[in-house]
Amino acid sequence: MSAPGLAYGPLGDRCVHLCVDMQRLFAEPSPWATPWITRVLPRIESLVERRAAQTVFTRFLPASKPGQGIGTWKHYYQRWASMTLTEIGFEMADLLPSLARHCPPAAIIDKHIYSPWFEGKLTSLLTERKTDTLVITGGETDVCVLATVLGAIDFGFRVVLVTDALCSSSDATHDALLTVYHQRFAQQVETVEMETILSSWT
Repeated sequence: MSAPGLAYGPLGDRCVHLCVDMQRLFAEPSPWATPWITRVLPRIESLVERRAAQTVFTRFLPASKPGQGIGTWKHYYQRWASMTLTEIGFEMADLLPSLARHCPPAAIIDKHIYSPWFEGKLTSLLTERKTDTLVITGGETDVCVLATVLGAIDFGFRVVLVTDALCSSSDATHDALLTVYHQRFAQQVETVEMETILSSWT
C-alpha cells in the first residue's frame, strides 16, 4: 500500500531516519519474537549504511522485574514476567549487531513504553538537530511504530513511512495499519518503499 513517490518532494538535510526497536529481544526465540524482522533487516541496513549519522534508533527496555511500572504496566509485567530484564538479561535489549555497529555515529534513544516521545529525549535530540522530516522503519507496525508515527504527526514532523522496512508479529494487523496510514493519514504520512527513500534522500 505504497504511494508511487514522495508527495512533498525529495528528502533534505533536515531529515532523520528513525528506526524503531530493531533489537535482539524481538529477533531471537521468545514470546515476543517478530518473525519478519530478518526479512526487513537488509533493507534497513542499506539505509543505515548510507545514513548512519542521520539515524536514530529507539530501544524498548522492559521492566527490570515483574510488577514494575505505572498503572496497567504493572499488570503487563505480571503477565510478561518471563520477559523482564532480570529474566532475559539486559543484553537482549541490544540492537541487532549489524545495526549496533553503526553506533556511533548513529544515536540510541531508550524508552520504557511504546511511545518514544513521552520521556522527552527524542524530542530534545530532534530539536537540537533542527529536524523537520522523519523516515520511519522498524517494528512493530501496529504497536511501537504506531505510537511513533502518531506522536510524530502531533509534533508536526513530515512523516515518511517505509512500508517494506516495517515488521510485525501479526500479518492481519500489519496490513490493517498500513491501510490506516495510507488512507486515514494520507495528508500527514507518506507511504513509500525503500527504493524510493534511497533514490530521493539527496
